[in-house]
Amino acid sequence: MIQTLGGITVSKYQVLLYYLYVPIEDPEEFAKEHLELCKSFNLKGRVLVAKEGINGTLSGLTENTQRYMDYMHADERFKDIFFKIDPADEQAFKKMFVRPRPELVSLKLEDDINPLELTGNYLSPQEFKEAILDEDTIVIDARNDYEYDLGHFRGAVRPDIRTFRELPQWIRDNKEKFMDKRVVTYCTGGIRCEKFSGWLVREGFNDVGQLHGGIATYGRDPEVQGELWDGKMYVFDERISVPINHVDPVIVGVDWFDGTPCERYVNCGNPECNRQILCSEENEAKYVRGCSHDCRIHERNRYITENDITPEEWIKRIHDLGEEFDVERMETVQ
Repeated sequence: MIQTLGGITVSKYQVLLYYLYVPIEDPEEFAKEHLELCKSFNLKGRVLVAKEGINGTLSGLTENTQRYMDYMHADERFKDIFFKIDPADEQAFKKMFVRPRPELVSLKLEDDINPLELTGNYLSPQEFKEAILDEDTIVIDARNDYEYDLGHFRGAVRPDIRTFRELPQWIRDNKEKFMDKRVVTYCTGGIRCEKFSGWLVREGFNDVGQLHGGIATYGRDPEVQGELWDGKMYVFDERISVPINHVDPVIVGVDWFDGTPCERYVNCGNPECNRQILCSEENEAKYVRGCSHDCRIHERNRYITENDITPEEWIKRIHDLGEEFDVERMETVQ
């Protein structure tokens, strides 16, 4: 249970979000040792390790997450890690992974960016809020499309991309629209913007800023209190989303099927698609969690198997939508 005592939030569990660009000599060996460390503290979550640094999101009992933070800060390499902390009622993850990676975030650049050498100007939450209100500043969301659709800063540009790695090409294709403007960018915790903002500088943008600590820090700031953020922030754990705006929150997410306000994410029932869509429980059942007709009638639709839907009921739901279902095909599935 999460409680507030004397203005201080007290919870049984905590969720940690952190990153640090710092040289790590042997990511594979580090990952093995770090996995054992996390398990010794009974933590769950994901930690990525590369030669360029570390990026993690973990959950556990409050006392265990504190022990982990103390351990990391005692290591000279990681003494500057800033942990973003959220209270929680339970574990936010089911398992614990620590994995070596070629890079912490996937921009897939031919010539990689080292944020320790080149990155955009850091903006505090208050400075970022001022940038949002400045008509001569372009605010670019550096996250995936489904993250933006659940929540974003008011007036922020939504790049026409599916994933972060597509962002550089989109910028190049649309460069003339904001080349002469001040550009500021943001992401969940700040790690993606460290590289992306540096890349913008290298591309010739003269005035580039980034929200220091990301959306997560903006939502906790006592001055701005998440103002000018609309919707919720997508998170990569069992919570799926967390509130950011504590001043005048609104819902911006819309149901994939009927366009009504919605903040509930599900994965498409077709495992070969797996697209994340906003969807009410009612529409999930009505459309058997398929984002398209082909996904609704896919022979491996997970909604059908998870809910023990009979072939007859499956066919009926598809027909109720005014769509066709090949009965002969159904017989081959059975």
